[in-house]
Amino acid sequence: MASDPEQPTLSSLGKVGKSSGEIGGVEEPLLNGGTHTSENYSIASAIFPFLFPALGGLLYGYDIGSTSCATISIQSATSSGISWYNLNSVDIGLITSGSLYGALIGSVLAFNIADFLGRRRELILAAFLYLVGALVTALAPAFAVMVIGRFVFGIGIGLAMHAAPMYIAETAPSHIRGQLISLKEFFIVLGMVAGYGIGSLLVDTVAGWRYMYVASTPLAVIMGIGMWWLPASPRWLLLRAIQGKGSMQELRETAICCLRRLRGEAIGDTAPVKVDEILDELAVVGEEKEVKLTEVFRGKCLKALTIGAGLVLFQQITGQPSVLYYAASILQSAGFSLASDATRVSILLGLFKLIMTGIAVLVVDRLGRRPLLLGGVSGMVISLFLLGSYYIFLDDVPVVAVAALLLYVGCYQLSFGPIGWLMISEIFPLRLRGRGLSIAVLVNFGANAIVTFAFSPLKDWLGAGILFYVFGAIAVLSLLFIFFIVPETKGLTLEEIEAKCL
Repeated sequence: MASDPEQPTLSSLGKVGKSSGEIGGVEEPLLNGGTHTSENYSIASAIFPFLFPALGGLLYGYDIGSTSCATISIQSATSSGISWYNLNSVDIGLITSGSLYGALIGSVLAFNIADFLGRRRELILAAFLYLVGALVTALAPAFAVMVIGRFVFGIGIGLAMHAAPMYIAETAPSHIRGQLISLKEFFIVLGMVAGYGIGSLLVDTVAGWRYMYVASTPLAVIMGIGMWWLPASPRWLLLRAIQGKGSMQELRETAICCLRRLRGEAIGDTAPVKVDEILDELAVVGEEKEVKLTEVFRGKCLKALTIGAGLVLFQQITGQPSVLYYAASILQSAGFSLASDATRVSILLGLFKLIMTGIAVLVVDRLGRRPLLLGGVSGMVISLFLLGSYYIFLDDVPVVAVAALLLYVGCYQLSFGPIGWLMISEIFPLRLRGRGLSIAVLVNFGANAIVTFAFSPLKDWLGAGILFYVFGAIAVLSLLFIFFIVPETKGLTLEEIEAKCL
């Protein structure tokens, strides 16, 4: 199989059955010299294995959007509905970042429990923590209890952001894997827009912040029930089988049943053959070896860790928080009266981000990962240097700032936004995927926390113009990293990625 094959879009993947929506692929060579069976699947059967894990991303995005409005509501003497509304900046910081610090802990927990629990049970646990965290936050009788609720919700975020891309990557047909994982980023942005929208409606309601947080509980329940209903990842079951962590025959039969549920009737009688192919390929790439802690930082996993952690690190340190921080003032300077309301700006930018993420979802499996990353980050570099120039030289030409702002947001959502999560979900070897991905997620949330903390001091020290130039220089480095280090994984199975790209 070629390392960079041309892949069709979802609408043109082979032949579609007249009534079942069945899709068939072409035969591909196996790593051991054999031939892949056609990867048949039903579009209808692919919906739920994506949808229920993706709700974890939607709840993460909703938390970001709703919290920005909740912090306004909870400080109001008239509408907070509490006696402890007089919160200082540290208190507000704990409410805002409590879930982020919880996510860091969730990422550490995932390192130790992910391969034992499996992707499905980890997502069930994440849904439970989402539910408990939201209820504790919404019903909090005191500030300390509210912070505990935010922290518990954050642990759920850490587990969900770790397990969801793994489950989707391991259960999705390889031809649409990129689209489905990128669509999870679409759900995160959709959650943010929903959070801003619901928050803006409730911000003036008495105790509105409580309703904002409790509004997420139905989705957490649906996510938990949905994951309970879905089958386990066949690849995780087969990994346990070849590592001797259960009966080979029983785990193989269970994997066949799970694969049939995931692919629908379209897979027909080929499920046992497909499972045996995966087993053979796992044996070829050496997945039967027991995982040692030090192995995460050696060999193939070190290369995968460099690619994955590098992408999510650059995703966070190329200026996204600072660009969005200035969004309202940039739009105001250009004469947009709606920009005086930060929430409206967030909603407008969120809708724009949704559109751009949708474009990325549609083209990622046609164009590939590298072209989107290289093109998108190149646009980010241009936009960051334009923003820096605006604040130093061109402050009387606000159209430059508006154009740069939209260029940055659009290019980010075409590149780092969806592709970062996509790459870390598919680049790690299967037996190290749980631990490797947990480190990448930890880097993501850790870098997010550092950038969020350091932004204000850096802005005061350097000024906005120089700060944007610094972010532009970092974006240039990320472009070099992508060009020389990041491989193309379009159209490859997860086993082929391990064999050919690492």
